[in-house]
Formats: sequence, structure tokens, C-alpha cells
Amino acid sequence: MDSSASSSSSDDELFIIDVLQLLPRPRFFRDRSNPLVDYDDVNFKLRFRLSKLMFMDLLDMISNNITQNTLRNVSLSPILQLLIALRYYATGAFQAVLGDHIHVHKSTVCRVIKKVSEAIALLKPKYIKMPRSQTEINLAQDDFLLARNFPKVIGAIDCTHIKIQSPNSDIGEKFRNRKGFFSINVQAVCSSHMQFINIVARWPGSVHDSTIFDNSLLQAQFENNEFGNSVLVGDGGYACRNYMMTPLGNPTSDSELRYQKAQIGTRNVIERTFGVWKRRFPVLSLGIRTQIQTTLTTIIATTVLHNMLIAANEPLVIDDETLLTADMVDQVPVLPVRQAGQHFKFFISVVGTGSTGQYRKIDIALTPND
Repeated sequence: MDSSASSSSSDDELFIIDVLQLLPRPRFFRDRSNPLVDYDDVNFKLRFRLSKLMFMDLLDMISNNITQNTLRNVSLSPILQLLIALRYYATGAFQAVLGDHIHVHKSTVCRVIKKVSEAIALLKPKYIKMPRSQTEINLAQDDFLLARNFPKVIGAIDCTHIKIQSPNSDIGEKFRNRKGFFSINVQAVCSSHMQFINIVARWPGSVHDSTIFDNSLLQAQFENNEFGNSVLVGDGGYACRNYMMTPLGNPTSDSELRYQKAQIGTRNVIERTFGVWKRRFPVLSLGIRTQIQTTLTTIIATTVLHNMLIAANEPLVIDDETLLTADMVDQVPVLPVRQAGQHFKFFISVVGTGSTGQYRKIDIALTPND
């Protein structure tokens, strides 16, 4: 009798074990960290590039576009999604590493980066725009005049390469630039305050700077005289036109030397803007390892964030060191670039200040070389 009861109990236990093995494995919810709580404002800014106050302002602007449309009680909140994207911009780390930091899977990180980048890029019309009204144009010209004594300038233009992984074997070589790595050639125009006012991020790295400009909306706007007598300053990679001031090939006279110095000093700001932008968001320098469309969106999103930080007068701070402040902006030299386009001779009547300390009016006269 005892033997029969023991056998029956053993069978019941085996049956229960078999049933438990057939049941679905219970879900495991990892305890996600919250950097808003874990870090003070200084350490938070070092890791995510934005102060907590600016972070909350940005969250208010994009939260409707990144809120999960699900009833699940463990979905990623908009706060964590934005933190993941900002950490990605600030480090360029692998997505698996970012997932380990906030305790989410790398596939979730991939989807979050795409969604948040698209939401931030939608803010482009608000933060990246050319001066349109005559008042805005005059203000932009005055700022450049005060900075480097070059009149009529509303922006400095140049291109920079953003490193990417090879898209695929069919079109990959189109993205290989002259330096040998795969990239997106990004055209940008900036103001005298190092803010982007125009951005074109869609061309492969093999495309020349002048080709990008010739096929841009900005070039058509200047051809249609939408900016009046305003001009851009660019390097020797652009053809010299009545609205594009480029360096001279071999300046000799005093007026040409004054023009060359003013042109190079004025163009300097776009080089510094690229440097600050890439240093602030290392993902742009280390390389973006996402699908092409997400890569392009990421580039636009970081330019929006850059303009927000510049507008808020936030210094560039990396590893507890302030790398760039307003007093240091004009101290980075840029070497002259040899002119490759059509040559023009420029005469600047006055460069400098009067006895009262006020800047005198400066006029430019353009005459083609014989």
C-alpha cells in the first residue's frame, strides 16, 4: 500500500514538472536606470550634452512624436527614449553598449534612435533658417562686419564629411570620398555666431562641394536675388560669383591683400562651427553605423541641438574642461585655400575703425580680371 501511494505521488510530481516546462517562460523586467535622478546637473550635461532644464524643454517639444502608442505598462517612456538618443549622439557607442547602460535591448535602442532623431529633425524649420526679412539680413550683415570687417556677408559656406559605414556593395563606392573612407558630404551655412542657418545632408561623399551647391535650393534663391545684395563667403572649391566671395589665387596689391585677409577671417567661422559641432557630438566624427535614412536624420537632429545650445549660450564642456567660450571663438586660424573658380578683383575702400571707435562704411566693387 505504501509502495503504491509513493508511486502515485512520484507520477503526480513528474506530471506537474512536465506541465511547468510547457508553460511560457515568465517575462523578466530589468530595473531601468534613470539618469535624471542618478546624476547632478554637471554630470548630466557631461554625459548628455544638455542641461536638465534644456532637456525638459526639448522633451516638451517632441514628446507627442515619441510617446509609445501601446497599453503595455513597461514601454519606454519619452524621457528614457530621449536619454538613449542623446547618449548615442554624445558617445557614438555601439547600440548594445547603450542598451546595457539603460538596461534595454540593442534592437530597442536602434528603434529609439530612429524615432527620436526624426522627432528632433522636425524642429529644423524653427532652429535652422536663413535670414528672410530685410531687418534680419541687415542684422546678419552687421554681425559679420563687426567680426571681420567684411561687408554684405550673411553666411559662411563649406562642406564637411560625416563618416558612415558602407551602405552596400551596389552603391557603396558612391559614398567613398577622396580621403578613402565612406561618408556623407554635408553642406552647411553658418552665421557669425556659429549657428547653422542652412544645411544640406543627402549627398554621397564622392560628390564635390560645388556640385552640391549648384544643385541646392540655396543657390536658386541667390540666383533669384531673394537675399538682395547679400553674399556668402566660401573657400576655393566654389566658383566666384556676384553672391559668392572666394579667396584670390595670388593677391599682390594692398587692396587684394586686405580683401584676402578679411575673406579668410570671415570664412573662418564655418570651420570652427564644424569643429564645435563634431566635438560636441562625437558620433559625427567616430562614424554613424545606421541605415542611410537614419544617418541623414541623425545629422539634421544634431545640427538642431547644436543651434539650441548656441542660442542658450551653453559652453562646450567635455570631461570637466571648458573647451570653447565666447572669448576663445576668434582664436582658431584657418589657412587660405587656393582659388579654383573664376578670378575676380575686389577693391575695399576702408577696412578698420574710425577715431570714435565706430566702424566706417565699407563698399565692394567687383571688376573681372583681364
